[in-house]
Amino acid sequence: MPPTETQDVTTHNVNELRGRPLGRVLVKMGQVTREKVHEALDIQKERGGPIGQILVDLGYIDEKTLMLSLAYQVGMEFVDIEKIDIPEDVLHLIPVQMAKAYKIIPISYDEPANHLTVAMGSADNFRATDDLHTLMGFSVTGKIAEMASIDAALMKYYNVEDESIGELINEIAGDEQLSMLENRGESIDLETIKEMAESSPVKRLVNMVLLEAIRNRASDIHFEPFEDEFKMRYRIDGLLYEMLPPPMSISLAIASRIKVMANLDIAERRKPQDGRIELLVNGNPVDLRVSVLPTMFGESVVMRVLDRSNISLDLEKLGFRDDDLRIFRQLIKRPNGIVIVTGPTGSGKTTTLYSALNELNDVDTKILTSEDPVEYDIDGLVQVQINEDIGLTFARCLRSFLRQDPDIILVGEIRDLETAQIAVQSSLTGHLVFTTLHTNDAPSSIARVLDLGLEPFLVTATLEAICAQRLVRLICPRCKEEFSPTEANLLELDMTPDDIAGKTFFRGTGCDYCRGTGYSGRIAIYEIMILDDTIRELIMNRASTNKIREAARKRGMRTLRESGLLAIFDGLTTIEEIVSQTIYEQMS
Repeated sequence: MPPTETQDVTTHNVNELRGRPLGRVLVKMGQVTREKVHEALDIQKERGGPIGQILVDLGYIDEKTLMLSLAYQVGMEFVDIEKIDIPEDVLHLIPVQMAKAYKIIPISYDEPANHLTVAMGSADNFRATDDLHTLMGFSVTGKIAEMASIDAALMKYYNVEDESIGELINEIAGDEQLSMLENRGESIDLETIKEMAESSPVKRLVNMVLLEAIRNRASDIHFEPFEDEFKMRYRIDGLLYEMLPPPMSISLAIASRIKVMANLDIAERRKPQDGRIELLVNGNPVDLRVSVLPTMFGESVVMRVLDRSNISLDLEKLGFRDDDLRIFRQLIKRPNGIVIVTGPTGSGKTTTLYSALNELNDVDTKILTSEDPVEYDIDGLVQVQINEDIGLTFARCLRSFLRQDPDIILVGEIRDLETAQIAVQSSLTGHLVFTTLHTNDAPSSIARVLDLGLEPFLVTATLEAICAQRLVRLICPRCKEEFSPTEANLLELDMTPDDIAGKTFFRGTGCDYCRGTGYSGRIAIYEIMILDDTIRELIMNRASTNKIREAARKRGMRTLRESGLLAIFDGLTTIEEIVSQTIYEQMS
C-alpha cells in the first residue's frame, strides 16, 4: 500500500502536480525514486506501454497509487467518502439511475453558485462531469475516491429501486409551480421558461427518459404535444412504444430543457431547430441528434439515439448470407463505378455503407463522405455535413470532392439530376462512388435514376450494382420456441404445406427481456442486382421494371422476399416480419 501521506496531498500540491509527466508526479508524491522512473522509461522504450503500468509490473507501486497519481496528474484531489457525512438533500440532486450509470457520489453542493462536487472512482471518468453539466445544469468538480468506496456508497445511499417514470410524473402533477404553466400558451415569459427548464423534476424526468431509452436500445425518443395530452414514445426495433404521458402543462418545460441541453435557442418557438447532445453512459459514447419542430399545440421534439456500443460496423454482422457477402465485398473493392444501396427510411442503408467504408478504410485509401446528417464519426474518413441553408448541397459538395484527390466517395443520397450527373462524372474519372436511393427494391431503382433525367447510356456505363435492403426483427433468444404454421400463415407467404416439408419455424412467446414482444434486435435482409450486359441492354431500351427484375432473377438475384424466407427457415425471424417487410414477386 502507498504511504498515508499519498492520500493527504494538499490542494496546493495537487495544483503543482497537474499536467506533469506521470513519473514526475510519482517522484513528487514520494512513491518512487528518479532511478526507478528511468528504469521504467528504458523498459518503455524497448517494449512500449504506459509507464504507470510498467511501474506496477515492476512492483514499485500498486494499482491504488497509480490511480491516485493519474488523478493528481489531471488536477483531481483525493477524498475519503467513508469519512464524509453526505447530506440527504445533496444525495437527492443526482437521480438513482444516473448515480449508478456514471458510478458517482455527490458529496457537496454550493447552491448560490449551483456548483456540485462529486466523487468518482477513476480519473478516466472525466466525461461524467461534462455529462452532469449537460444533463443537470450544474457546474461540477470531480474528486477521486477508491472504487471500493464508491461501490459501497452506491449500495449505502442508492440501494433502492430505480425511481419509476410513473412516480416522477405523479410528483410533477402535484408540483404547484409547474402546474401554474397550465393553459398559459404563448403568454409565458422567457424567464419563467428558463426557470421551469431548470426545475429539478423536469431535469430528472428528461434524464430518466434518456437513460431508459439507452438501456432499452431505443433508436428514437419522441416528445409530442397534442391538443389534450403530451405523449412520450420510444422506437425500439422499428416500432413505437408509448410511455405514461406527463402532464400537458410541462410540455414547454420539457422542450425547453432539451433545447438547453442541445445548445439551442429556447426563445425561438416558431422555427424548426436541430442540435446535438453528446453523452458517455456506462463508459459508452452516445450521440443524441435533436430535432425540434413547431406544431399547432407546441414544439414536437424527436431525439435520434446513436449508441455506438450497440452499433457494429462489421459486414459480417449485418445479416448478409455468405454468397451475398462475397458478392458485396467484390463490388466494394472495384476501382470505379457506382454502387447504390436502396430502401425506405430506417432500413439500415447508412449502416451498410459505413460498414463497407470501415472495411475499406486504410492509410492507402482517401475516403470522402457527404451526409445529412453525419451519423457515424470514423477516424480516417473525411466527412462533410450537408447544410442546404448556406448552399452546401450534395451536388456542390460532390463537385468540390473531385478536387480533393479521393479514391472512394460516399454521397449520402442522390436527390436530383445535378447530384446524379456529378456522381456519374466522378465514376467515369476513376472513383468508386457509394450512394443511396429511396425505392422499394433494386430493379425499381433504375426507373428512379432515369426519372431524375439521367441518360440510359450514362447509367449503363457507370452503375455496377444496386443493393436493396430491409430490417427485420430477430426472434428473442430467451423465449424462442418451435411452432407449426397454420394454413393462413402459409397463405401469407404464398406457400403450401408441400413447400415447407422438412422446414422448422420459430416464434417468440414474449418475456421480460423482450418487453413481451417476442423480438429482440434486428438484422438486414438483402437483394443484390448486379448489372451485366443483358440488364444493361434492357436499360438502354428503357425496359420496364418487371422485365429488369425478371432478367435479374434469372441471373441469380435473390429477392427480398426470398432472402426473408431463408431467414425464417434459419430460425432468425418470423413469418409476420417477412410478410410485413417484403412483397411477393411472381415470376412472369
